[in-house]
Amino acid sequence: MALVKIIELIGTSDKSWEDAVQQGVEKVASEGKITGIDVMGFKAVVEENKIVEYRAHMKVALVKE
Repeated sequence: MALVKIIELIGTSDKSWEDAVQQGVEKVASEGKITGIDVMGFKAVVEENKIVEYRAHMKVALVKE
């Protein structure tokens, strides 16, 4: 029987929301084998009418190896 660990985090990027998700995945990849991601929502930081930071709120499920 495997034990699944859920980590909730916010990935950030200056490029895109997709990259923000990827950055979050890369941060927790060393913790175990990722089995799934649930993206809870997206937000952005705006300065002078331009998006300067993309944020992806997510839960990542992983199994310890």
